[in-house]
Order: sequence, then structure tokens, then C-alpha cells
Amino acid sequence: MKTLVFSIALSTLFFAACNNGTTNNESTKEPSSAANNQKAPAAPGSPTEELVNDYLQLKDALAKDNDKDAAAAGNKMVKAFNNFDKTSLTPEQAKVYNDIEEDAKEHAEHIGANAGNIEHQREHFETLSEEIYELVKSAGAGQKLYYTHCPMYNNNKGANWLSGTKEIQNPYLGQAMSTCGTVKEELN
Repeated sequence: MKTLVFSIALSTLFFAACNNGTTNNESTKEPSSAANNQKAPAAPGSPTEELVNDYLQLKDALAKDNDKDAAAAGNKMVKAFNNFDKTSLTPEQAKVYNDIEEDAKEHAEHIGANAGNIEHQREHFETLSEEIYELVKSAGAGQKLYYTHCPMYNNNKGANWLSGTKEIQNPYLGQAMSTCGTVKEELN
């Protein structure tokens, strides 16, 4: 009988300790998903500010299956590339920018010209995402970004994208599978 009482008392203490840990963990959780949906724009003065913000608008439009907004964001990216100030980059950053500029701009142009064909926009977004990732890795973004992977896109070959939130909003599968994906890397 003493063993049973002792076991119950020990179990009670154990569960009480676990519950106290849970309460503490709740206070350190990330803000609610509504707060995560608010994207902080790139820091003013960041050389990539306009490109990153336009890219994130494009990603969000594709995630919502909105080909017209995706086209508008693609066109904004083309203008941002045309107005990009390379003088603010280090020689190493300028090399990366020069390596991706023409190809990335071409993909943004295709996205802008293909309202009504969201699958074609997504094909170009895949390569554009890799190029913007390279630029952000080199020159920074002035904000925290999440490099995210969708394993199912393109017949399970997968594809990556950058996001301003940790919450998955899949631009490749859109509303059909909006939460498919995992964060691979956090970029500061």
C-alpha cells in the first residue's frame, strides 16, 4: 500500500513539473500566425530592399493562386532590377548580382507577361527564387527570411522559395496544398 501511495505522489510531482514546463514554453512560443503573416519590409537603405519586397509580393500572389497580382509583382521586379544601384554593393556582392541579373530579370518578365497562366508563372518563379536566394545570401535582405522547400512540386522533384514568415504559404501548389513545405534555412 505504501508503494502505491508513494508511486501516486511521485507521479503527481512528475506531471506537475511537466505542466510547469509547458506553461513556461507557451510564453516563449512565437507570436500567433496572424502576427507571422505581417511581413516586415526590408530595412530602408538595404541594397536589395525593393527586389526582396517585390519578390515577397510575387510569392504571396502565387500562394493565393492570383495570377494577376503575380504578374503585377513580376513587372515591379523588372523595374526594381532596372533601377538597382550596384554602387552600394561590395565587389563580391556585385559579382553575384551581375551573375543573376539578366536571368532573374528575364524570369520576372515572363511572370509579368503571363497573367492567366499561373503554371507558367510558377515555372519561372522556381528559377527566380534560386537567383534571389543567391543574391540575399551574398548581399543580405535587411530582414529575416526563410528559405523553404516544397518536396512535391514538379512531379516530386521539389522546389525552394524565400518567405518573410516561418508559416508555410506554398507558392508552387497554391491553395490546393498551401501548407506543404518545410523551412530549410533562416537568413538574417
